[in-house]
Amino acid sequence: MNDYDLYDKNTQAIIYGSQVNAVQRMLDFDYLCGREKPSVAAIVNPNRESLVKVFFSQHEIMVPEYKSLEKAAAEHPEAHVMINFSSFRSAFATSKEALETDSIKVVVIIAEGIPERDTRKLIALAKKNGKTIVGPATVGGIKAGGFKIGNTAGKIDNIIASKLFRPGSVGVVSKSGGLSNEIYNIVALNADGINEGVAIGGDRWPGSDYLDHLLRYETNPDIKFMVALGEIGGRDEYEIIDAIKAKKITKPLIMWVSGTCAKMFSSGVQFGHAGAASGADEESAQAKNQALREAGVIVPNSFDDFGEKVKETYERLKAEGAIKEEELPSVPKFPVPLKEALSTGMVRKPTSFTCTISDDRGDEPVYAGYTISEILEKGWGIGDVISLLWFKRPLPEFATKFFELVIVVSADHGPAVSGAHNATVTARAGKDMVSALASGLLTIGPRFGGAINDAAIYFKEAVDRGLTAKEFVTEMKDKGINIPGIGHRVKSVQNPDKRVEILSDYAKKNFPSTEYLDFARKVEALTTEKRNNLILNVDGCIAVVFLDLLASGNVFSESESREIVKLGYLNGFFVVARSIGMIGHIMDQYRLKKGLYRHPTDDILYDVQKMD
Repeated sequence: MNDYDLYDKNTQAIIYGSQVNAVQRMLDFDYLCGREKPSVAAIVNPNRESLVKVFFSQHEIMVPEYKSLEKAAAEHPEAHVMINFSSFRSAFATSKEALETDSIKVVVIIAEGIPERDTRKLIALAKKNGKTIVGPATVGGIKAGGFKIGNTAGKIDNIIASKLFRPGSVGVVSKSGGLSNEIYNIVALNADGINEGVAIGGDRWPGSDYLDHLLRYETNPDIKFMVALGEIGGRDEYEIIDAIKAKKITKPLIMWVSGTCAKMFSSGVQFGHAGAASGADEESAQAKNQALREAGVIVPNSFDDFGEKVKETYERLKAEGAIKEEELPSVPKFPVPLKEALSTGMVRKPTSFTCTISDDRGDEPVYAGYTISEILEKGWGIGDVISLLWFKRPLPEFATKFFELVIVVSADHGPAVSGAHNATVTARAGKDMVSALASGLLTIGPRFGGAINDAAIYFKEAVDRGLTAKEFVTEMKDKGINIPGIGHRVKSVQNPDKRVEILSDYAKKNFPSTEYLDFARKVEALTTEKRNNLILNVDGCIAVVFLDLLASGNVFSESESREIVKLGYLNGFFVVARSIGMIGHIMDQYRLKKGLYRHPTDDILYDVQKMD
């Protein structure tokens, strides 16, 4: 990189602050310029350390994100620019750190409102360490065809229109970022475009001023003439005049000082920037423009004439052979971001997922067409929410109350069953609640919980085929299949399961019919003749009562009922219910502060033999 350049086509920067949009705009500019490597090396975000996914060219890349500038600079010593998006409250500290980092040569400070005392400290530190500051209160700058700071130059269409994707012959300096964009466009319309542009920022004490950059442009052989836009207030323009008189600036300079309307006001005024405040007469726009004109600067009669002066100068230098006009390179076809393309109707995108039960895009979540507010106003409970999210419609009260009843009677079956046992052991191993719960839930299957759905499948098939209870029992015996939902390790005819009685009584009192429950009771009468513990257990009772619910009224069609059973809805009830119980056991172990569980050796048969 040349001494007169702050950055070029190989420059990489570190972005301070979570500014993914600005990063993407820089990388989009890279694509237009045909850069081989991205201009952003890393992001500093004190809140996290990760990888940020962005587009470089037409492909996605991962930009590393670090919690500290120290680590980012150490990992990316080739990045010599730090673009600081810190707020005005922290910009001083972060900029100071950057200026004290050996690998950082240029610090761009975006924030405005930094105390002038702090800015002057940063300027002194930069001079001491041989660093350059752009800003504060700046949008940044741009090296045409090479490197763009953050949001400089606006959108891609403006960048293309202003020919910024390749270097021209003009160097531009301004205070205002917005007016810089305007100047870039004026230069592109009336000349071959800019080579470099800098917005020094509107504060009274910029880190680098007009003269600093004009002197750089003076030594850059690719810059043939310069354009500057001054402002009312301050003495920067007189420093430029002194440099011209001292022959430090010899290239043609077109400059206009805005704020000529200030003479219409009876008192001192300020125009936007802190530095654009009228004071002494010599700081007026009229006085500055006249002084510049007398020093040999090309000064338009008004801003409206700016383009004309640029064209005249460009054509003169071209006629003298100082500028050789080159044909514009073809602009690569820029991919339109999907969100923008969709908003304009340019493309249609097939979705990857489909959701038919809820929608969270509005002011509040919607369950099956009902907002949360509506659900609460109706006084609906968890059974109603299950009906909306699982069955996509509000179900009759007898159904939703049954769902809640199932959850109540199934929530827990003590600490000894496999799910609660696994959850307890995992909790005692020091794992978090989610891990412990997952450990318990993973035991749910054909022998634990899964019997509910299997019972529904077999009992539905038997009733729908018109089998008698005896035919069903005989058929299952011939197939060598134990009837799911029949049998209990402890309960029996003489010691019935109270949960089964509760569910049966509810169904008898509230359901229009109980065909499947009645069939299961007939099966129970046959199986208990063989052994008194082959009763209808709670899993089987839930299954057959659920089948009666599906068959009740005109709520579900036959095809819907078959699909609901096939998809395993009943396992969902068991998972929801037992999650409540398992969480209770997990929290119980945490409260008791129980240590790691080790199974007692006297409960293990050790049968270890040496094999020949």
